[in-house]
Amino acid sequence: MRHLSCLLGVWGVLSILPAHAAPPPHVVRAVASFTVLADVVAHVGGTHVSVTSLVPPDGDPHEFEPAPNDARVLRQADIVFMSGEGLESWFGRLAHAAGYRGTPVIVSDGISLYTPPGNRQEEADPHVWNNVTNVIVWADNIRDALIAIDPADADSFRTSAAAYVSQLEALDRDIRARISAIPASRRRILTSHDAFGYFGRAYGVTFLAPQGLSTETEASAGDMASLITQIRANGVTTYFMENATDPRMVRQVAHATGAAPGGELYAEALSPPTGPAPDYITMMRHNTDLMLAAMRPH
Repeated sequence: MRHLSCLLGVWGVLSILPAHAAPPPHVVRAVASFTVLADVVAHVGGTHVSVTSLVPPDGDPHEFEPAPNDARVLRQADIVFMSGEGLESWFGRLAHAAGYRGTPVIVSDGISLYTPPGNRQEEADPHVWNNVTNVIVWADNIRDALIAIDPADADSFRTSAAAYVSQLEALDRDIRARISAIPASRRRILTSHDAFGYFGRAYGVTFLAPQGLSTETEASAGDMASLITQIRANGVTTYFMENATDPRMVRQVAHATGAAPGGELYAEALSPPTGPAPDYITMMRHNTDLMLAAMRPH
């Protein structure tokens, strides 16, 4: 009788289990060049994608120095995402060291690029993500690339991308509405380097910066003098640091003009998870909040 009870107990347990255990879900191993892009890939990929950012939080994507572990991560990737347009100048060296022979997905393909007026190098501004509508293009490109490599999860990628794009559209409308309430004459911001060109064009803000498009460039004495004159003429009273750049030049300009610190902007790197900009949407809201506080009449 005891044997019968044991058998019935085992049968009861088996009867509540599925007839065939579901196989573990396939997870695409994705690598993104820097944190802002990694966050967008994670939102589009959802549970079907594991994302690693090569450049860490608060890291400078212009001057990143890859480590041996980055080569290992790259070799193991199923798919690699880059923004492109000259941002990741270090990637070729890393790919060579890793023996990586794949073709990265350039998520900025299809975005209308702009070259700042008077830029001596005549290079396009690579900081496309500071206009939210450009990140919608990113999301579409990421979705299509993930579907190509993992067609079995295509419906999930389409659903995740659509949900994220809806959030981005709402963010874009909110930024436009809030900044449009500020008089145009007050929409001027002093920051470390020229990373907000797309933000300025999209939302009607003028940015002044001692450095050019890349943190690898150095401003000349003439550039600094011209910038100081421009700031005084325009009545800019607040300056901003950027989380991934050297603050010395902008502090020098601020000292010469009397501008006061307005906080830290996140131009091209997210903060760690416990910081004020742990994801792209939060980053854009954080930056907008600080800019609005500086531009409003005091």
